[in-house]
Amino acid sequence: MPGTGSVNGGVAELVLSAGPVAKFVLLLLATFSVICWALIVEKWWEFRKIRGESLRFRLVFREARRFSVVFGAAKKHRDSPLAQLYVAAGQELVTAYGSAEIVDHVLDDADEGLPAERLDSTGRALRRAGSSEVARMERYLPFLGTVASSAPFIGLFGTVWGIMNSFRSIGAKGAANLATVAPGIAEALVATAIGLMAAIPAVMAYNYFSRRIRVIAAEMETFSSDFLNIVRRRFF
Repeated sequence: MPGTGSVNGGVAELVLSAGPVAKFVLLLLATFSVICWALIVEKWWEFRKIRGESLRFRLVFREARRFSVVFGAAKKHRDSPLAQLYVAAGQELVTAYGSAEIVDHVLDDADEGLPAERLDSTGRALRRAGSSEVARMERYLPFLGTVASSAPFIGLFGTVWGIMNSFRSIGAKGAANLATVAPGIAEALVATAIGLMAAIPAVMAYNYFSRRIRVIAAEMETFSSDFLNIVRRRFF
């Protein structure tokens, strides 16, 4: 029966002595918490790879003097959004001209850069790739946001349900002293505590990763503009 746990027995005893609804709420929140931590670790590792590969690609982009060289290097940095932008724009040019080597000659021989229609199609390719990369980086973030916003309310539901059962138990026993009330209230409050434990890391991670995505999106926008300016006036 809920409300029979000892307040001196620790959280584990309070959880074990909780009612079926409270246990379901606690299990749900614990599952959310485990999944959130797994996603946090996965996203942290993903953004770590993004940063490392983007730095390496930027180095190639600045030092290489041929489109074909940068295009080949960009294909190797699959985790870098900047590299994927270059691949998308480069693929548009390769499709139009036949090969990366031909694009080299076109860019070298063009006195005024690429034709306007080719610039437009390249710009569209960059925008499509940018949207795709942002969507890739945002993967799983909605789950973190959902847990951050809903976990406290789920915990509160478990608390309210536990308090209702405690008062019903008190009414059945006809006693209302501290020794009777305290165990049931303590069991009920565990749900709120677990809900906060699930929500706090989720909201912190959601805000952190969202900010990282905004920064990378701004970098991609700048890179796209720089790339179009380069091919507009000649590659180098």
